[in-house]
Amino acid sequence: MTFTKSVRRTGVTLLAAATLTALPLTGAGAGAGAGFGAGTTFGTGTTAVAAEHRHDGSWRGAWATSPQYPTAPFAPNWSQQGFSDHTVRQVVRVTTGGTKARIELSNRYGTKPLRVTGATVARTAEGASVKAGSVRQLSFGKGRSVTIPVGATAYSDGVPFAVAALESVTVTLYLAEETGPATFHTFSSATSYRADGDHRSDRDGTAFKESSDSWYYLSGVEVSGGQAPRRDGVVTFGDSITDGVGSGLNANDRYPDELAERFAAAGKPRGVVNHGIAGNQVTNDWAWAGEKGIERFKKDVLTEPNVRTVIVLEGINDIGGSGLSVPGQPTTPEVTVEQLVEGHRELIRQAHAKGVRIVGATLTPIKGSVYDTPVNEAKRDAVNHWIRTSGAYDAVADFDRVVADPADPDRMLPAFDSGDHLHPGDAGYRAMAQALDLDAL
Repeated sequence: MTFTKSVRRTGVTLLAAATLTALPLTGAGAGAGAGFGAGTTFGTGTTAVAAEHRHDGSWRGAWATSPQYPTAPFAPNWSQQGFSDHTVRQVVRVTTGGTKARIELSNRYGTKPLRVTGATVARTAEGASVKAGSVRQLSFGKGRSVTIPVGATAYSDGVPFAVAALESVTVTLYLAEETGPATFHTFSSATSYRADGDHRSDRDGTAFKESSDSWYYLSGVEVSGGQAPRRDGVVTFGDSITDGVGSGLNANDRYPDELAERFAAAGKPRGVVNHGIAGNQVTNDWAWAGEKGIERFKKDVLTEPNVRTVIVLEGINDIGGSGLSVPGQPTTPEVTVEQLVEGHRELIRQAHAKGVRIVGATLTPIKGSVYDTPVNEAKRDAVNHWIRTSGAYDAVADFDRVVADPADPDRMLPAFDSGDHLHPGDAGYRAMAQALDLDAL
C-alpha cells in the first residue's frame, strides 16, 4: 500500500456480525446493559484524578485500549460482576520506551466510585509471574490508594521504571472493596489473571487461579524520559480489525503492534496506541461495542498525549449492522453512505481542531462473510471511493487493496484471511502494517 496525498479465534467473530445470530447478553448482571443500544446516551464524565498534570509535555502514550460498558454478549467475563477482595494482573506490551512510567485507570462506565487499594508495575516473566526485583509500588497523589469517581479517569504518579520499546510490563491492581460492574475492554487478545486477596506484590503467579481474555480498568500506560519530548505518537482508531480480532492470543500481532515493530526496527520507536473496539460503529452506539466513533473519538484519541497522527479504519459495522435487530436491544438504524461519510467528516473536523494529522483507511473486503450482500458491497465501494478521491483526509491508507485477492477484489486473499472472510489473520495484519509509509505518519 502507498499513501495518497490530500481473539483469539474461539468461534467468535466480529461483535456486530454476531448480532445476526441474535445472541443475548449472558452472565450475572446481564440486565445492566440490556436496555442500551442504538441511540443510547452514555456518561460523558471527563474528570481526571492525578498528582501530575495530564499533559505536561513529557508523557508519551506507550500502550492504550478503549474503555467499554460492562457486558458479556458471547462468553462470561468479569465485567458485570466486578471484583471484591481480588487482585487483577494484566500484561501489556509498550510500543515506546522511557525511564519513568505511569498508568491510566478508567471508571468511565462504573456505577459507583472505584476504590483501588493498591497497584504495582513490574517486568513480565511467564504468565502471571513477574521478574524478581522488578515490582514497583504505584502511588496516586503520593498515596498508595485512589478513589475514582463515576465517569472519571485516574493517573498514577510517575515511578522510575526503565522500559524499552516492545517490552511487556505487568500491571497489578488490588481491589479490596466491592467494585460493582467494571469498566473494561472486551477483546484483548491477551490473558489477564485474577487471584483472591492481596497479591499485588507477588513475584510468582501461583495465586492467580483464574484468567480472562479481557482488560479491566486499565486503559493506558505512559512513559517519559529516555528521549527529548516530541509530538510523534500514532493512534489507530476503529473496530475489530484495529482491535485485532482474528490475531493470535498473546502474540501481539494486531496491525498496530506490527506497525510499532516497524518503527522499532527502523531505529525510531514511536508510541503506537490502539483504540479499536470490536463491533464499533461510526454513527451508532451499542452497549456491547462501545460508544459511536464520533463521540468516543474525543475521549479516546484526542486525550492521548503528544499525538501527531491518527489512522481511522471504521465503518464496516455501520454498513453490515444497518437495520439489524437483537432481542432486548433497539433495532440499529439504517445507515446511508451519506450519513457514514458525514461521520468520517466529523472525525476529520475533530482531529484538525486539535492539530492532529488524520489518515483515512479504506474498508476491507467482505465477500463470503456474514456482511456479504449486494447492498452492503455497494455501500462499501461508495465509501471507499470517497475516502480515496475526496481529499478530505490528509492521506489515505488503502487497506482494501492491500488484503484483497487480485483475482477477486471483493474477497480477502485467502492467505490473509483469518477464516471468517471478514477479519485478517496474523499475515493479513502484518501486510497492512508493512504497507504503511512510516515517513508519512
